[in-house]
Amino acid sequence: MEVKKKLLDIVREKIRFKHYSYSTEKTYIHWIKQYIFFHNKKHPIDMGKKEIEEYLTSLAVKNKVAPTTQNLKVN
Repeated sequence: MEVKKKLLDIVREKIRFKHYSYSTEKTYIHWIKQYIFFHNKKHPIDMGKKEIEEYLTSLAVKNKVAPTTQNLKVN
């Protein structure tokens, strides 16, 4: 029986492979969790550009995150 890796475990592996700092890892994991909870625990694989734009707009409007956050290019 093959056990599938969880999304956040995969992210942690990739971050560690790239030798990012632990604080960067914690920050990335935090924002990924926030994104998932914002969309009612919908898996990111089932989301796309629309959901990313909704989340970034929410951060900028409701949470007063810097407007430059909106400059993310989503393909």
